[in-house]
Amino acid sequence: MASTNKSPDRWELERDEMLARLQNCQKERKVHSCTACEKVLGCEIRMEYVKKVYESMSKGQGGGFEF
Repeated sequence: MASTNKSPDRWELERDEMLARLQNCQKERKVHSCTACEKVLGCEIRMEYVKKVYESMSKGQGGGFEF
């Protein structure tokens, strides 16, 4: 049986790095979710994380993004 383990690509690594920053911010602010934070709407860390998640999904190909 072939192994399905693969190394993360650059977009996944950047997303994971941003997730660590986001979780560290939540820990510092003592919240379990960004929605519990008073800065949720203008938070640059959260906006950058969303951007990195999208980039990891599209592998940097761009295009439209709809929820």
